[in-house]
Amino acid sequence: MLQARLQHQQQRRQPMKILIFLHGTTIMHRSGIGHTRAERVQQCLAHDPTVLQYAMYVPIGQAVAKIAGWQAQGAEIAYLSSHRLPEDVAADQAVLERYGFPQGPVFFRREGETYQEIVARVLPDVLIEDDCESIGGAAKIIAPQLGPVLQQSIASIVVPEFAGIDELPDDSAAFVANRNAG
Repeated sequence: MLQARLQHQQQRRQPMKILIFLHGTTIMHRSGIGHTRAERVQQCLAHDPTVLQYAMYVPIGQAVAKIAGWQAQGAEIAYLSSHRLPEDVAADQAVLERYGFPQGPVFFRREGETYQEIVARVLPDVLIEDDCESIGGAAKIIAPQLGPVLQQSIASIVVPEFAGIDELPDDSAAFVANRNAG
């Protein structure tokens, strides 16, 4: 069934769909401003109080411009929140609006739902997430936990937590080209 959905989607889809994780990948706690990536991780591990002030989160680096560039190339942008409560997701949406992130739906886990289930529902061409260093590392990364059909169908990009996405290609087509070459 999943294979059939993927084939149908690839045949009909024109724009590339990019699903981008928010927390630690594109936005961060306010006290991380002016600190190194490693210091930001330590702030999380030390339970810096601003880590829980979701409405005060800020973009990491030039995330807004990078994503806007992909959208300008025709990419469809969607975001993935770590939150489960609608009020926390609303805070994420407010941060995205405040800083001018390109519009796109914000997906989040509902009761009993996993990130993998969201990815299977959204079926992005590209999944961008961080390495989850401050919350358990590799065991928490979404992409390796996807089934083989999704792993073959989705270009997965994992960046260091709190390093941002500035170093990713400006040309969104490079994500799929790199997957097809590998």
